[in-house]
Parts: sequence; structure tokens; C-alpha cells
Amino acid sequence: MSAQPDHAPVTSYAPAPGAPAELLAQLRADSRADTWAPAFEREWSAALEESRRTFSLAGLYEVLQKWQGRLASAPAVDAFVASGYDDSDFIDMAELRGRRR
Repeated sequence: MSAQPDHAPVTSYAPAPGAPAELLAQLRADSRADTWAPAFEREWSAALEESRRTFSLAGLYEVLQKWQGRLASAPAVDAFVASGYDDSDFIDMAELRGRRR
């Protein structure tokens, strides 16, 4: 037998107490604020309700990590789109699946 806990392991990432407010301020300052800020608020609220129900902070941490990643990668995505990279050779898998039928 193992002495492993029977519950989900705690995430090693623990944000600062003010991280959600700081992230929301950054999202509101971004050019995508009209869509990103409300989306973050919805996901944060849902994770907060889950946290209250389960007594786990993992969902809250996950929402923060995901949105921090989106915000951090936004400049690279913008640069890629602005570069005019030709992605016309992209394969649409849904279209490809439709051809097989």
C-alpha cells in the first residue's frame, strides 16, 4: 500500500493574492478588453463557485494561468497575423472528414 493521498494533488503554482485583480486590470487595458475582460470575469466567477463547492483552489489557479498565458502570448499572435503569413495551405480537417464520407 502507498501513503498517497486520495485527493487531487495541490497545484505547485500559487499566485499572489492580488493576481486576479492585476490580471483583470491588464485585460481591461488590452485592445481586446471588450471581449476578454467579460470572458475572464465569467470564467473566474464559475471557478469561484466551484471552489466554494469543492473547497479547492485548483480551478481558480487554472483560470489565472490560462488567462496569464493568453495575455502573454497576445503580442506574438498579433505579430503573426500582421506579418501576412500565407496560411492558405492550411488543411481544414472538418472538410477533409466530409470528403471521406
